[in-house]
Amino acid sequence: MSDQVPMWQATPTTPAPAAAPPAPPGPPAPPSDGPITPSEPLRAGFATLRAEVGKAVVGQDAAVTGLVIALLCRGHVLLEGVPGVAKTLLVRALSGALDLDTKRVQFTPDLMPGDVTGSLVYDARTAQFSFREGPVFTNLLLADEINRTPPKTQASLLEAMEERQVSVDGTPRPLPDPFLVIATQNPVEYEGTYPLPEAQLDRFLLKLTMPLPERTHEIEVLRRHAAGFDPRDLVAAGVHAVTSPAELARSRAEVARVQVSPEVLGYVVDVCRATRQSPSLSLGVSPRGATALLATSRAWAWLSGRGYVTPDDVKALAHPTLKHRVQLRAEAELEGVTAESVLDTVLAAVPVPR
Repeated sequence: MSDQVPMWQATPTTPAPAAAPPAPPGPPAPPSDGPITPSEPLRAGFATLRAEVGKAVVGQDAAVTGLVIALLCRGHVLLEGVPGVAKTLLVRALSGALDLDTKRVQFTPDLMPGDVTGSLVYDARTAQFSFREGPVFTNLLLADEINRTPPKTQASLLEAMEERQVSVDGTPRPLPDPFLVIATQNPVEYEGTYPLPEAQLDRFLLKLTMPLPERTHEIEVLRRHAAGFDPRDLVAAGVHAVTSPAELARSRAEVARVQVSPEVLGYVVDVCRATRQSPSLSLGVSPRGATALLATSRAWAWLSGRGYVTPDDVKALAHPTLKHRVQLRAEAELEGVTAESVLDTVLAAVPVPR
């Protein structure tokens, strides 16, 4: 698609008549002076960030880019991969490159909600209860094997993920900003697990898959270990902060100003509505999923150096944004149909705006 600015993005707004009474407050109007020009220094900072994470994690560029998009969109990530593909190392390297705090919680069947959110503790010296923060009070929370803990503990994360706060004894306590939950699950081991309910899956902005590395990448992993690489000491590996939370905040502000034409908005809606009519699905994409696809498409457009969204941006982010939000019918699963194949069919069938 051409980089020429479409005419719809430069349409001026019409001023209200002077004699009209003041309108009630409403949502802010989108900017009318055409698309923004993404800041090259900010974009370069995120390109450097991906290279910095690559000093510790080999061959997982798609997952790194997905986590960057989630940070730009204030969304959460469900990370799927077999043990040993560097899921934990990826989160630690990302936090080091961003100068953010990170904590890891190993989800187990006996984990209680208070072990995640924190709880009131009685202090005998003062004869009062004080709040002891749980590991959720961090910037990047790695919820390792989230499907191994019962639904009650899984649900304890819902308020934190949606409201960015934790309520204990009726008192809301805000979480740090930025705050991102990166939950992992093992796709091949289901014994003794508690599958995430659809309502919680819908809270994850993206579902990313970390595959086994290719042969060349695996050789590079072994070469680094043979040269003395220690995954527990990322500073010695050369991973340093290359961007900051302040630059992340400025980047988020620019992403929020990336413009979307009415035609592309309609395309996002049509893609999501088509999943609800698919005969292979018992559950299609919700309106929350449509807003998530819009957000990730804007972030991808910004990372690509554009101030406006194209249909190709929507297609590029459709799979990681939507595949965990749909539910296959039992008979479709028996026939070998997958969520990815259904989305491929939908994207091929929905007309693309020109």
